[in-house]
Amino acid sequence: MDTESTYSGYSHYSGHSKKAQRQGSRDRHKSPRSKDGSRSEKSVTIQAPTAEPLLGNDSSRAEEAQDDNWGETTTAITGTSEHSMSQEDISRISKDLEDSVGVECKRYFLLTLAAVLGLLVFLTPVAFILLPQILRRTELEPCGTACEGLFISVAFKLLILLIGTWALFFRQPKADLPRVFVFRTLILVLLFLLVFSYWLFYGVRILESKDINYQGIVQFAVSLVDALLFVHYLAIVVLELRQLQPMFTVKVVRSTDGESRYYSLGHLSIQRAALVVLENYHRDFSVYNPLLLTASKARAEKHMAGLKVYNVDGPDNSEAGQSRAMIAAAAHRRDSSHNELYYEEADHERRVRKRRARLVVAVEEAFTHIKRLQTEEQPKAPGDVMDPREAAQAIFPSMARVLQKYLRTTRQQHYHTMESILQHLAFCIANNMTPKAFLERYLSPGPSLQYNKDRWVSKHWTLISEEAVTKGLRDGIVFVLKCLDFSLVVNVKKIPFIKLSEEFVDPKCHKFALRLQSETSV
Repeated sequence: MDTESTYSGYSHYSGHSKKAQRQGSRDRHKSPRSKDGSRSEKSVTIQAPTAEPLLGNDSSRAEEAQDDNWGETTTAITGTSEHSMSQEDISRISKDLEDSVGVECKRYFLLTLAAVLGLLVFLTPVAFILLPQILRRTELEPCGTACEGLFISVAFKLLILLIGTWALFFRQPKADLPRVFVFRTLILVLLFLLVFSYWLFYGVRILESKDINYQGIVQFAVSLVDALLFVHYLAIVVLELRQLQPMFTVKVVRSTDGESRYYSLGHLSIQRAALVVLENYHRDFSVYNPLLLTASKARAEKHMAGLKVYNVDGPDNSEAGQSRAMIAAAAHRRDSSHNELYYEEADHERRVRKRRARLVVAVEEAFTHIKRLQTEEQPKAPGDVMDPREAAQAIFPSMARVLQKYLRTTRQQHYHTMESILQHLAFCIANNMTPKAFLERYLSPGPSLQYNKDRWVSKHWTLISEEAVTKGLRDGIVFVLKCLDFSLVVNVKKIPFIKLSEEFVDPKCHKFALRLQSETSV
C-alpha cells in the first residue's frame, strides 16, 4: 500500500476532508532545505517502508503534543536523488556481494559433500554383499540359513539408520553461521575414516585374496552397519544431548533501551549460543521502537539550544573550552529539568489512559453491534449474511479515529497498517474473540514476531567477539550481536556449584505443650 492509497483509504473511515489531505501531502513533499534543515536532511536518508502506517501526519498533531517532526520520518520518493556514493562505498558494496556469494558457495559445497558422503555410507554395505556375487558367483560357498538371516538384519539396520539420519541431519537450516560446526565436521571426518578403513580392508583381504566364504563377507558387512549405528548414537550424544544440561547463564541487554533477559545454556560454541539468543530475542523482547527515544533526544536538544556561549578570550580559544562551558551551564539547569521531565511524563501517562479508555469503549460498542447483527441475520438467507471481512469493514469506521489517536500517542502507528488492522479484526470476528482479545495487540507492544517480519524482524546480524566463535562458552565471555539499529550485549556467567546437605528431623520431635498464664483470657 503506497502513501496516497493509505491516506485516501483512511479518509473514507475517518472523515477527513480532501483539503486536509492535500495540505498533508504538500507538507510531506517539502524540500529538505526548509526552516529545520538539519532534521529534514536527516529524515530523507531513511528509506520508506513498503507499507504505510495506519495514518499519516494530519492536523491533529498539535492535539497529540508530540515531537513536531516525528511524522516526517516517512520519505517521499521523488525523481531527484538525495544520496551520493563515493568510490569507497561502491567498492565496499562489491566486497559485500562477493562475500555473500562466497558464503552461499561454501554452504552448498558443504551440503553437497555431506550428501555424497552419506550416499557412500549407505551404499557401502550393499556393495560389500553384491560385489562377490557379481565378480565370482560360481566360486563362492553356498549361503545357508544363518547367512540369509543376516540379509534381513542388514536391511532393517539400514532402514533404522536411514530414518535416524533423516531425523538428525536433514533439517531446514535456521541460520547461516560464520564458521562451520566443529562437532558435525568431526562426525563427518569419523564417518569418512570408518568407511575408508572398511573399503581398504575389503579390497585387500576379500577382493584380492578371492575369499570364497560368503557368510564371512556378509558378517563383515553387518559389522560395518553396526559401526555406523554406533557413530549415529555418538552424533546424537555430541550434537543434541550434550547441550541440554544448563551450565551457563547469559544476560542479554539491548543497547538502546536497556531491556534485558536471562537465559540458561549448555555446552555450546559462541556462534551457536548467539543463534539461541537471537531465537529467544524475537520471542521474548518487545519490538524495538525508535520513536520512544526521540522524546529524550528532543528534550536534550531543547535544553542545549537555550544555551549561548560567548567567546570573551578572543578567537584563539579552543572549542573544548566552549564544550566545557556548555556542559557546566547545562549542569546548572539540571535542578529544574527534572521537574519538567516529571510533569511531561505525568501528562503523557494521563493522555495515554484517557485515549485507552476511549478506545476500549469504542471497541466494545463496535463488537456489541456486530454481535447483534449476527443474531438478527441468523434466520436470513445465506447470501445476506456477512463474512468476517465484510463485518470488519462495517464496524471499523466507528473505532478508526480513536484507534489512530491511541496509536499515535503511544508511538505505535508505524507498526500497524490499516490492512493489518482489518485482517486482525476479521480474524477476531471469525474466531468469536472478545474485544479484550482484539485490543491485546495494541494496548501493549508485543515481540518482533507479532508484526510484519519483512519490516521489523532483523535478518542480518554481526557477531562481534574477542574469542574465536567456534570456541565453547566459558565464564566471563562477552560478545555482541549487532544489527542496523541496535545491538545485543551478551554476558556469560557460569552457574555456580551448589552443595546440598541433609538434616534429618525426627517426627517424634513435633510435640508441644500449652502454657497458660493467669492474666490470659484462655
